[in-house]
Amino acid sequence: MSERLQTGDTAPAFTLPDADGNEVSLADHQGRKVIVYFYPAALTPGCTKQACDFTDNLEVLAGAGYDVIGISPDKPEKLAKFREKESLKVTLLADPDKKVLEAYGAFGEKKLYGKTVVGVIRSTVVVDEEGKVERALYNVKATGHVAKIIKDLGI
Repeated sequence: MSERLQTGDTAPAFTLPDADGNEVSLADHQGRKVIVYFYPAALTPGCTKQACDFTDNLEVLAGAGYDVIGISPDKPEKLAKFREKESLKVTLLADPDKKVLEAYGAFGEKKLYGKTVVGVIRSTVVVDEEGKVERALYNVKATGHVAKIIKDLGI
């Protein structure tokens, strides 16, 4: 079970392929705030709702200085399908070996329909311009989560 990040922790560095197979690193966003969100699977109802919410609010978030990156265990090809089908504008990264998910505390035991299972824990980590964790939210809801983030960040 991976450790959850706390405010003030250094955000774990990562480099992962995006939907087009291009490498994207957290370091590429140095000097900007980054909202990194972790979701279980592309092309599923809850994850689609969440990704569309981030896309719909991307201009507001970008205007406030935030980049948005979504990470799931899906392969780049599936992320490309997801992006095309839903006209997503957020950067989607593939973490099939789940190393980044684990580093961020977004993979482990969770409750699903009353059973304990091991999988992706829907989570959002806000990283500041210095690469430090500004806030870490775990077991978030797919619906209404983006509005809550915007409210909490005072955007």
